[in-house]
Amino acid sequence: MTTTSTPPAVTPAAAAPSPARLRTPGAFVLGAVLLLGVAPLALSDFRLSLLAKYLCYAIVAVGVSLAWGRGGLMVLGQGVFFGLGGYAMAMHLKLADAAATGETLPDFMQLYGTGDALPWWWKPFANPAFALAMTVLLPMAVAALLGFLVFRRRVRGAYFAILSQALAAALSIWLIGQQATTGGTNGLTGIQGFFGYSLDDPVNQRMVYFVIAVVLLLLLAGARQLFVSRYGELLVAVRDSEERVRFLGYNPADVKLVAYVLAAGTAGLAGALFVPAVGIISPALIGIVPSIGFVIGAAVGGRASLVGAVLGAVAVAWAQSTLSDAFPAAWTYLQGLLFVLAVGFLPGGLASLGVVLRRRRARTGTPATGETV
Repeated sequence: MTTTSTPPAVTPAAAAPSPARLRTPGAFVLGAVLLLGVAPLALSDFRLSLLAKYLCYAIVAVGVSLAWGRGGLMVLGQGVFFGLGGYAMAMHLKLADAAATGETLPDFMQLYGTGDALPWWWKPFANPAFALAMTVLLPMAVAALLGFLVFRRRVRGAYFAILSQALAAALSIWLIGQQATTGGTNGLTGIQGFFGYSLDDPVNQRMVYFVIAVVLLLLLAGARQLFVSRYGELLVAVRDSEERVRFLGYNPADVKLVAYVLAAGTAGLAGALFVPAVGIISPALIGIVPSIGFVIGAAVGGRASLVGAVLGAVAVAWAQSTLSDAFPAAWTYLQGLLFVLAVGFLPGGLASLGVVLRRRRARTGTPATGETV
């Protein structure tokens, strides 16, 4: 006598993905719709160009969230890598603008009288492929060298933050002192074209915005996958207990170095995209104050949350543009106060506000909405 086995019934939990699994793709789709669909239709050309600038800061925040939020590295020198990427892009665009008018030297070099010869370290940036590669590889190379020297000596905490700020100050001072070859305090200004497209045309400015928005979305997707990967878990372990990770056979210096280099690459890419969006790159955009501003945006939004860090960077940049005009003397103090409040009283940023309220409700025994005692 034979019996036929009945296949096991499919439970609802196995048949459909959980809401938690759908939350991340849903948020990504919503962000894509808002950035690529709603914003270009709802905003004027001027407002859209401002949003493109803010999204460049959001790209930096993705790297800050990885290095600081996930790895515990207080990266207060991201302006260095932002500036390296920005200058690499601006150098190529200035050379392209000069070639379009039949000149061999950028306009500021003719103004300051550097001679008829282009500096040797400018010449490779005439090649667009080389310039594009350097916007990311040069910041990553500098970060790799600095990280190798610092992490091998187990420098961390406030000492690492001070070294990062010292590097930002040194680069800014050097750029100001090289007026004949870097534009000095003015930087590289008056950029007219972007790989053959005129930046004076509003249509091309919208194209630049779409490029920046797509790059941000792709970086968010890639960083999310990195967060949930084995390396992301190992980075959290290094942040929480570095000695235990070392006893397990991993080298914490290598783990932190990878995060630091990736954060530098994202900052360099953001700087490169910032140049066509704004048309300028100068030492004032890459010194100590801008570097702190990058960290403040991620801290206010929530450095451990990619979406929180991005939204915080956009919000702080918007507040700086609006409030600094109305209160130029008070904005710096307000910015510092935001950082102190975020780090001291809400370490997870605004992204963790819901979790904090739920925990407080659980401790006090207050029922949630819709519940009865």
